[in-house]
Amino acid sequence: MMRVEPISLDGYTALAIEVKLPKTTLLVVTTDKGYIMCGALDVGLLNERLKDRHIIAARATGVRTIEELLEAPLEMVTYEAEQLGIVPGMKGREAVLKMK
Repeated sequence: MMRVEPISLDGYTALAIEVKLPKTTLLVVTTDKGYIMCGALDVGLLNERLKDRHIIAARATGVRTIEELLEAPLEMVTYEAEQLGIVPGMKGREAVLKMK
């Protein structure tokens, strides 16, 4: 099952995506610039093999809902996300607002 819905963060609208898979759920909150995602995101791959794409993304682990993803501290961020001031330890919500 997949659920896609707009969410409002301080007056800004982002898109929340939840994909239920066997034994796991993928969680993403995305904007036109970038996204935050659950632990399935491979930040190393984005930074190294896909660096020419300049992807703005961040990962939080141990989350099971979109709300937890927004409130969790980010574990890893891409180099491009760092250029926007997004850093490990920052809450997902703050990162999404920097991506608007």
